[in-house]
Amino acid sequence: MTRIALPDFCLVVLIGPSGAGKSTFARKHFLETEVISSDACRGMVADDENDQAATGPAFDLVHFIAEKRLQGRRLTVIDATNVRSEDRAEYVRIARRQHALPVAIVLNPGEDVCHARNAERADRQFGPHVVRNHIRALKRGIRKLPKEGFRQVHEFRSVAEMEAAMVTRQPLWTDKRSEAGPFDIIGDVHGCCDELEALLARLGYDVRFEGEGEERRCTVTPPEGRRAVFVGDLVDRGPRSPDVLRLVMSMMAAGDGFCVMGNHENKFLRWLNGRNVKLTHGLAETVAQMEAETEGFRETVRRFLDGLLSHHWLDDGRLVVAHAGLRQDMIGRASGAVRSFCMYGETTGETDDFGLPVRYNWAADYRGDAMVVYGHTPVPEADWLNGTICIDTGCVFGGKLTALRYPECELVSVPAAQTYFAPVRPLEGPEDQRSAQAIDDDMLDLDDVRGKRIIQTGLQRSVTVNEAQAAAALEAMTRFAINPKWLVYLPPTMSPSETSEEDGMLEHPAEAFAYFRKQGVATVVCQEKHMGSRAVIALCRSPEAAQARFGTEGNETGVIYSRTGRDFFFDQDKTEAVLARLRSAVSSAGLWAKLKTDWLLLDAEIMPWSAKAQSLLRQQYAPVGAAARLSLAAQESVFKTAVSRGVDLDGFEGTVSERAGRAADYAAAYRRYCWPVESLDDYRIAPFHLLASEGAVYMDKDHRWHMDQLERLTANGDPLLMATAHRFVDLGNTAAEAEATAWWTALTGAGGEGMVVKPLDFVARGPRGLVQPAVKCRGKEYLRIIYGPDYDAPANIARLRKRGLGRKRSLALREFALGKEALHRFVARAPLRRVHECVFAVLALESEPVDPRL
Repeated sequence: MTRIALPDFCLVVLIGPSGAGKSTFARKHFLETEVISSDACRGMVADDENDQAATGPAFDLVHFIAEKRLQGRRLTVIDATNVRSEDRAEYVRIARRQHALPVAIVLNPGEDVCHARNAERADRQFGPHVVRNHIRALKRGIRKLPKEGFRQVHEFRSVAEMEAAMVTRQPLWTDKRSEAGPFDIIGDVHGCCDELEALLARLGYDVRFEGEGEERRCTVTPPEGRRAVFVGDLVDRGPRSPDVLRLVMSMMAAGDGFCVMGNHENKFLRWLNGRNVKLTHGLAETVAQMEAETEGFRETVRRFLDGLLSHHWLDDGRLVVAHAGLRQDMIGRASGAVRSFCMYGETTGETDDFGLPVRYNWAADYRGDAMVVYGHTPVPEADWLNGTICIDTGCVFGGKLTALRYPECELVSVPAAQTYFAPVRPLEGPEDQRSAQAIDDDMLDLDDVRGKRIIQTGLQRSVTVNEAQAAAALEAMTRFAINPKWLVYLPPTMSPSETSEEDGMLEHPAEAFAYFRKQGVATVVCQEKHMGSRAVIALCRSPEAAQARFGTEGNETGVIYSRTGRDFFFDQDKTEAVLARLRSAVSSAGLWAKLKTDWLLLDAEIMPWSAKAQSLLRQQYAPVGAAARLSLAAQESVFKTAVSRGVDLDGFEGTVSERAGRAADYAAAYRRYCWPVESLDDYRIAPFHLLASEGAVYMDKDHRWHMDQLERLTANGDPLLMATAHRFVDLGNTAAEAEATAWWTALTGAGGEGMVVKPLDFVARGPRGLVQPAVKCRGKEYLRIIYGPDYDAPANIARLRKRGLGRKRSLALREFALGKEALHRFVARAPLRRVHECVFAVLALESEPVDPRL
């Protein structure tokens, strides 16, 4: 039995004369979708697999399909004769473009076997000379296959060998997706072993060096479950490169560490191999230190460096570590170009004023899903850009040695003890770096949001946004939205309860309780529904905290925005005044320390309704009320005159009086939620969700926790803040449900809007999946504002009871899933474009044709 171990990502080129059994071999060892047959492609373009006139277009199709499969990192097999070197050359070029390994499998069972097989096929009666020519061409080129670029060549010279073959697959060496974190990723050390020991100690590792000379050893004991990953450039410039190598080699030998190849290791390896290299850029220091070591140690180092990989693809594909970074189209692939990019990055071919190469800012264009951690180019502060981060903070140049704790995304640094090597180019100042980074991060790409998009979320497998919805969202986002750096969450819409059959009622708590009971929810929270405007509040402890976490500039300490991402007050001074009072309340409540954060995200209602809805009042509600009162008063006068003259109106005048009464109720209803606003004390802010803070999204906490935390904000007595009245109800407990219903009746009878009923758990699942996160139950008089003065007339309410909730509830669940996903991405420090993908989708879904009265 002959075993062929193929990379699980490669381009396999089957080579052999007609009749050699290539298609049979392919069917046996590969998936049908992995095999691209030239005959099948000839049939696709010409309806005849043997039409040789269609050979050119057929192979155009073969090449196109191969390119597309390799772009998606899928193993691909070419089933064609491929006996000519010029035919094979195109596949090698395709493989190189997609950074895939080209593999040749040669099938040559003998001329007689090929003739016999072709004779059995009526469509292959093309004469023996064809096979003879194929074999002749094959013999001429088979020894040259490695020179043509094939990384593996496997040859079978008999039917027995072919039948005994076993094809297995193995991951590429760089593919370490099976290795899960947590990891501590350490930036460029450059021989600074003192700082490396100090950094590892801060991270919880115990490092011990023992002995001298040939007996010198290093032992590292990591914290439970954690491993270190080094981004390369262990050597050169610093004072203790051999000890750095001892430390890293010991960790890798114990299975407690990983390391990728840096450009300095690559050059040092060439020196160890006896190559003629210039002792520049700090190599002279390493060579001098290594010459004091034993020959055995140098050989150990040589073997270690020779085994280092270009990059590591870790944690189920979520993390990539490469010395100089890596483009998304190169991740998990293998080629000389990939290795070169990982070690050196990509340069323009120009040099700067210091004689150093000018590098492309590949991270500004990065759109991959994996987090990329790298070093190579020293920066004064490690900072995120599009899900990538450079953690080379110039320790050897007098900066600091930095580690990134993964998946926590926490940066840990120790300062350099001294400047060991003067940099050729001074490190940029933090302000210069921050402004360059901000420009890159502000440039959101139109292609990231336009057109049809399918967004993967944790709660729902995918949410689809069509092209028309995306266009509507783009209009709103570009014209009205706040600074996008703040826009990390939009709240979902909310569905009402099912229609009530209670006399004169459209909504009632009984239906809300019944819905959640049916979904298997044991306990719900009933919260007073404030008649105000929904607002999201991003609150930072200081302008510096805002700049560090949200990437803003200036003295902003937060923002307050509406459900559609618009500035709530359109007055920065007023916004900052409100934020200052909120900040004081958070400090008094001790939440900064308790949550270990410098920022909070709150979901709240801001009253009065009239403060945000003046145009709605002037243009819609007030005109309706005034028109109804005037017209009905005129009708009532006419009818009274008619009755006084003895005209029999069959009681119709009573109907007009009822309608006049409803019109008066309508005006009274919306006026309850309006009051003049002359100062901040005239506002009321009622927070009801503590959404997120540094390192945490609080949707894993139940609503009892949220209410407890937010009630502490109102304890300092600031009139601006008000608690949200609420009560918890055990479903199935008749008395508890009746008590909550009585509370709702009292609220709505006193002019309140109603209540919102939520499952106790922030995220709940029932027999059919995700449960509505909230259901609103509005009072009779508030619904009069929504549906009009006469909505509760018997004929009208009967018609309204037929309203459908399916589309509204579907929309609420999709927006809820998107909002949660956006928060998790932001807290995990995903690129802003990834957060905006979800936020933008919520705004896009709001353009769906759903009855706005629901």
